[in-house]
Amino acid sequence: MRVCIIVLDSVGIGALPDAAQYGDIGAHTLGNIHAACGGLKLPNLFKMGLGNIEGSRLPKVSEPTAAYGRMATKTRAKDTTSGHWEMMGLVVEPPFVVLEKFPEDFLQRWLEIAEHKPIQWLGNHAASGTEIMDALGEKHMQTAAPIVYTSADSVFQVAAHEEIIPLHKLYTLCETAREMLVDDLFVGRVIARPFVGKPGAFMRTENRKDYAVPPTGKTFLDTLEERGKTTLGIGKIKDIFCGRGVANANHTTNNADGIAATIDALKNNHEDALIFTNLVDFDMKYGHRNDIAGYAAALEAFDAELPKVLAALRSGDTLIITADHGCDPTTPSTDHSREYVPILVAGSGVKAENLGTKDSLAYVAEIANASR
Repeated sequence: MRVCIIVLDSVGIGALPDAAQYGDIGAHTLGNIHAACGGLKLPNLFKMGLGNIEGSRLPKVSEPTAAYGRMATKTRAKDTTSGHWEMMGLVVEPPFVVLEKFPEDFLQRWLEIAEHKPIQWLGNHAASGTEIMDALGEKHMQTAAPIVYTSADSVFQVAAHEEIIPLHKLYTLCETAREMLVDDLFVGRVIARPFVGKPGAFMRTENRKDYAVPPTGKTFLDTLEERGKTTLGIGKIKDIFCGRGVANANHTTNNADGIAATIDALKNNHEDALIFTNLVDFDMKYGHRNDIAGYAAALEAFDAELPKVLAALRSGDTLIITADHGCDPTTPSTDHSREYVPILVAGSGVKAENLGTKDSLAYVAEIANASR
């Protein structure tokens, strides 16, 4: 039997009870997009029961075809790494460090160790990646100083123009930072954010690279590896787990490629495997940029491809559709939002029922384990 997990990155379904502690009162990624756009056209997800989930604010159907519910995040965070680790059974405690800015002595040592000249940086504050790129990109091109920024999540991001700091050098800077960000500066991810273009017309490229840390405890992926089972990571899954428990990887760079790779894996992979897909565009291209229309279009594009995913399932397979956190594009913030996430479970052996509210994303691992 095979299990396919598709993570709709950042597709939250309503603020968690502690959302006020994270500045996320009123966050509801799906519900607020639905209202702002005059209604999302998601017939296949609605048919499965997406609108029947408690608090969804979406259209209900009388007879859902899948098991449906929502999950809370037990880890005291709202970042990608914590969300995916918890799905695989690992609650991060204590959570990763979240900083408004990084110590200047750290930044100086970082550039010295990476042998980057000049020993100078730009930014070093919480910001939207596209906004800080537009604001500091020209100065970066004049000085070759990397643009450093963070967010409300545990992340250290380095942006650089590919013609000013070549990709191999940008990756070296990020690898050096990853090695240094430990102990009191233990952040979840270091991210290389390359871009191209001219002032007033900068554009990110698809050469982004994430540097996570190895899971701090055992995950379900480790268990599968011990059992001799195969895991295929599609998108940034292998990066999130630092390769641990992910024997095979397809580093797709956008939703369309990720969906196509998932369908291909279901059609052609006949092993008893776990297929684990992250679809990043919802978060990276639309949530963080407060692009409501783009987010809605991406949701509808996934929904249009969903019948192909379902048709590729074999008897005994289990499909799980969920998310890792929220990123409500209708709010002033461009950061992730502390939300419940939906879970839809389909397959020939799955009973269509209301799963209610689960207290941890680790419920995903429970289902996957029971399905194998």
